[in-house]
Amino acid sequence: MSPWVWAISALVLAIVELHTPGIYLIWLALGGALTAAASFLFPLRLEGQLITFAVAAALSCFFGHFVYRRMMRPAPRAQALNERGREMIGTHGTVCEALRNGQGKVRLGDSVWLAEGPDLETGTPIVVRSMRGTTAVVEKT
Repeated sequence: MSPWVWAISALVLAIVELHTPGIYLIWLALGGALTAAASFLFPLRLEGQLITFAVAAALSCFFGHFVYRRMMRPAPRAQALNERGREMIGTHGTVCEALRNGQGKVRLGDSVWLAEGPDLETGTPIVVRSMRGTTAVVEKT
């Protein structure tokens, strides 16, 4: 088979990938391009070309897996989306309704949260150690 068939096939796959992104055809196109290059450099029979394509496509898809995995890693800020409580851990605030029998309210930033922790008087500085649902587990700083 002519090396031009591999080169044109690689080009067609790359163009299809441009119009339908994210379906992994670019890595098969790379395998076809490598096969075309090998066929131009060395006189390969059809069996050699098919083996070259299979190896090149498998290696490029393997490489592509790691490229996509790295690109699709969520940003650290996006992981806590809709989980406001996770962002509150380590936040400093003050007791705004005394904690009695382990329960009360604390001011964190501009909001008031239910709190659990040791008995503390109003105005005591606290830090959030964990969250239990929408209740802050606090301790005195």
